[in-house]
Amino acid sequence: MNTFVHKTLVVQLHAPGTGRFPVFAHLGYDADDPYAVTAAFAHEGHVLAHWRLDREMLAEGLTRPAGVGDVRLRPAGTGMWHELRLEFLGDSRPDGGRQRAVVYAWAPAVAAFLRETREIVPPGRERAPVDELLADILATG
Repeated sequence: MNTFVHKTLVVQLHAPGTGRFPVFAHLGYDADDPYAVTAAFAHEGHVLAHWRLDREMLAEGLTRPAGVGDVRLRPAGTGMWHELRLEFLGDSRPDGGRQRAVVYAWAPAVAAFLRETREIVPPGRERAPVDELLADILATG
């Protein structure tokens, strides 16, 4: 049985003052970390950012605003152009603000990726290796 899903999407990075431009989003899911989706954003062979997202928050963002703190998601557009808007807040800037990136992904492609993850580990059937983690911590102490 396959325990990993990977999908590469072309998404739109919205940069202040320049509008949108295409970048790759490499989405990954591993059954060994069942609550998380990894997202690496790349352009011209360079990784621009790497984020670890909550799988259910990603799904929720397809239908309504979700997330607090550094990651905020919400649906944008309708019909054929239905998109998922992902806002990422990063490090503080010298002026007191924070680095910020907004990415737009085609919502049906994100939904298809999430369906594949649910075939591997259905919601509610996630298993966190808490016992193994505690054993490792206690063994090194």
